[in-house]
Amino acid sequence: MPLLFTGIIEEHRHTRSAASVFDVSHMGRIELTGPDAEPLLEYVCTRRLCDAAVGQSLYSHVCREDGGILDDVIVSRFEDHWLMVCNASNRDRIVAWLRGQAGSRDVQIADRTEETMMVAIQGPLAIGLISRLLPVPVADLKRYHFCSGDYLFTPYAVFRSGYTGEDGVEIILPANVARLVGDHLVGADVEDHTLKPAGLGARDTLRLEAGMPLYGHELHENTDSLSAGLSWCVDLSKDFIGVEALRRISQTGPSRKLVGLELAGRRIARPHSTMLSDNRPVGEVTSGTLSPTLERSIAMAYVDAAHTQQGRPLTVDMGGRQAEATIVKLPFYKRKTGP
Repeated sequence: MPLLFTGIIEEHRHTRSAASVFDVSHMGRIELTGPDAEPLLEYVCTRRLCDAAVGQSLYSHVCREDGGILDDVIVSRFEDHWLMVCNASNRDRIVAWLRGQAGSRDVQIADRTEETMMVAIQGPLAIGLISRLLPVPVADLKRYHFCSGDYLFTPYAVFRSGYTGEDGVEIILPANVARLVGDHLVGADVEDHTLKPAGLGARDTLRLEAGMPLYGHELHENTDSLSAGLSWCVDLSKDFIGVEALRRISQTGPSRKLVGLELAGRRIARPHSTMLSDNRPVGEVTSGTLSPTLERSIAMAYVDAAHTQQGRPLTVDMGGRQAEATIVKLPFYKRKTGP
């Protein structure tokens, strides 16, 4: 996926005002079938999945025994199988992890990434555009639900989800129709707006404004779901890999927490910049950008729990130069809903 097409800021603003298409085919797509697919997923995922209805997707984490996050994933329940979408950089590791944890379970694990494509169409006009282009009732889908079927002998799955903070869908199709679908989508018009391609740069600034964590930045093996403020995707009442470690963290409280920051001025806080309070290190920046929507410098950081109150002033050390920052509530941006 390219970093950009015409420019990160232009692509970002077009997504917020109209709709953009992102080629996210690099994301891993792993299919699990067999009677023990559900028990295996329950064992490796932090989220309770057994209550999911067919046509529902759930965000979850896959953890080590010590609670460290191996990946954040979306797990979807189909009639006859489950689908796990994982991060591209973790694909081989997650496939190997699933197979290693399967043991003697009756489950078949297949990596479908290379034989499928995946695109995300995101923005306030995305649903209207897809409703006109594809014979799929996307407007009737709830968030984190999907529909699947065949159209002109081509299997499809359309998920009402995304990673930008906007409404939209993610579509999985056979890889052999990629060029046809790309030509059909890019340049399509809805409400006098054109669907344009967007790259990884805009995807990153969009997700940061929406307070969405990125694996390798906010999420990694040396942090945990509770410190990341994502306790809603963890069910401590069930047994899964890492549950004991997370129960201990839940009892004592995380020693550090993920927070949002607004910086004075327009300088960007870079990952790994040190957070200071009274000239003492209290945390580390994970992501930062100059928000194209809010037109101010924003960042996320892990900060010692005693220093995470909203409104608290901190300092970002940027290699010897310092910038004042204030802890603010996440997300920085929230899309308007309703009329």
